[in-house]
Amino acid sequence: MRKSTRLSAAASLITFYYALCIGGFLLPVVAFPQWTELMPVGGIGDLLERGAQTFESTSVVAADEAHDPYRPVKLALAIIATVALTVPISWVYLITTRSQEVDQSFVQTIVVLPVVVAGIAMIVQNSLALAFSLAGVVAAVRFRFTLNEPAHALYIFAAIGIGLGAGIGAVGVATVISISFVYVNLVLWKLDYGSHLTGPFFSFLTGRDRDEEDI
Repeated sequence: MRKSTRLSAAASLITFYYALCIGGFLLPVVAFPQWTELMPVGGIGDLLERGAQTFESTSVVAADEAHDPYRPVKLALAIIATVALTVPISWVYLITTRSQEVDQSFVQTIVVLPVVVAGIAMIVQNSLALAFSLAGVVAAVRFRFTLNEPAHALYIFAAIGIGLGAGIGAVGVATVISISFVYVNLVLWKLDYGSHLTGPFFSFLTGRDRDEEDI
């Protein structure tokens, strides 16, 4: 199958998948506005409203949110959102990988890692421990999980970003991260970007011509 045909089919399927997920998330909110309190949304606005004094009132904020009866529901919905948003990222890896053998553990890590990050982010949200916990997650991934290719780190960071966004109640931001990552990777894969320097634009940009590249 030609790459253009694969890209068209993959992009169509992924677009339909995102539309289905977004529709499934928004439909209950539109039909039942009172359910908005249960949704993991509005996290960015809450952080901005607290402003520069967030760290000084950490214990008070944490105590208030610890007694929020909706937090388990928000966490459950955030976890569902992270899985839904990282599945297309795993598809992109399977589509664009040049390796003949797919690393199953890596694919599963892409899907499961944001679930853990979302849980950690919601547990320590609005506390000084947030930065240290996330740094620990990144360090654990870096030193405990061996990446076969440097480009694989991008998938890990995308998964962490989605998990963090959902964990702080910013599923909209996590959705933008997921969609942007997926389509940018598909376009770069289709264009085979960076594989050669031929063509008038790259020749002008790099100051090289085809003869120099073949040497």
